Amino acid sequence: MDAAALRLLLSRDGLALLDEVSATLDDLGGAVQAVQSLRRRGHDPALVAAVLTQARLRRRGAAKFGPFAASMLFTEAGLEQATRLRVAAVHAGRMRDAGVASVADLGCGIGGDAMAIAATGCTVRAVDADEVTAAVAGFNLAPLPEATVVHGRAEDADLRDVDAIWADPARRDATGRRLPVEAWSPSLPWLLSLADERPMGVKLGPAIDHEHLPADGEAQWVTVDGETVEAVAWTGSLARPGVRTSAIVLDDAGAHELAGSPDEDAVDVRALGAWLHEPAGAVIRARLIGAVAAEIDAGLVSERIAYLTTDADVVSPFTQRFRVVATMPLDERAIQRELRARGIGTLEVKKRGADVDPDRLRRRLRLAGDGAATLLATRVDGRHRAILAERA
Repeated sequence: MDAAALRLLLSRDGLALLDEVSATLDDLGGAVQAVQSLRRRGHDPALVAAVLTQARLRRRGAAKFGPFAASMLFTEAGLEQATRLRVAAVHAGRMRDAGVASVADLGCGIGGDAMAIAATGCTVRAVDADEVTAAVAGFNLAPLPEATVVHGRAEDADLRDVDAIWADPARRDATGRRLPVEAWSPSLPWLLSLADERPMGVKLGPAIDHEHLPADGEAQWVTVDGETVEAVAWTGSLARPGVRTSAIVLDDAGAHELAGSPDEDAVDVRALGAWLHEPAGAVIRARLIGAVAAEIDAGLVSERIAYLTTDADVVSPFTQRFRVVATMPLDERAIQRELRARGIGTLEVKKRGADVDPDRLRRRLRLAGDGAATLLATRVDGRHRAILAERA
């Protein structure tokens, strides 16, 4: 969205039309009819285009912001990069519990984290370098008197009189290519230099190397409904004493957390049992597999392979579990024979420690039948194997 489209949307007619279209457009397939209807009513084609785009973004935004999306504005990039409201609430809760009363939000985007922090009663000074994005954040934060938005660079932000800093640096260039930490905007080294002055949290991509994390802070990874969405580096009073890494899993049952030190507990390799457990991505990234293995009394299927195995059916919020049906060599013909004998026509293919293209393998297997299963291409006790399993 450019400045011209935003000006149209922020007019009285623009906002009224956006609310009308958002409430009445049943599905995006009706967009063509909506355009025709709005133009027949004499609306500016540029306004119609802006309104339809926002209505579409609001629909997508509901996945991250729930019912709040219906009264928000979005940019394409801002929505894609925005923190889910459930996750933002975790950030805000940590700041509240640490007694933080005021926060500078550097790189606030469309304002998702600032919304959650301000909702706890904390004062938020939000900053974004992009003018349109800052204006969108201002609109989204307008109902919260605790929040103000400034258009400007994080490096120039007024940090006086704030208790803590929250930062979400831009980690990709205009083409979507990932940038090294020194080229982030603002750069990670610059952000972490602020940790000497006040506590902070820095949102990072989940694939961040541990070597880039502050040595005296806490790194936390978050998995939401099976997807690992972020890591956060916490410093100062926002980092918990004795906790180097932590993992949070958010699912329909609530929030579940593991905390400790990475690779603290060695896990023995064990013969493949009746059940295979795949730790959540947050657990793997936080290097807390040992903590999960101890919780469910599991062993590794092979050294350096993040699959656990048990004989008993043990349920944990930190793993997805599979009932082992059969094992075979990691050979296409052997796999095909087994699948055909069992009438498997729908196959989920997962891999870990094996050079396999899941989509290509699935196509080459020429599946047929009414059954469904999961195939895990991995190593078992050091040897490449295929495990046929059923999701619990």
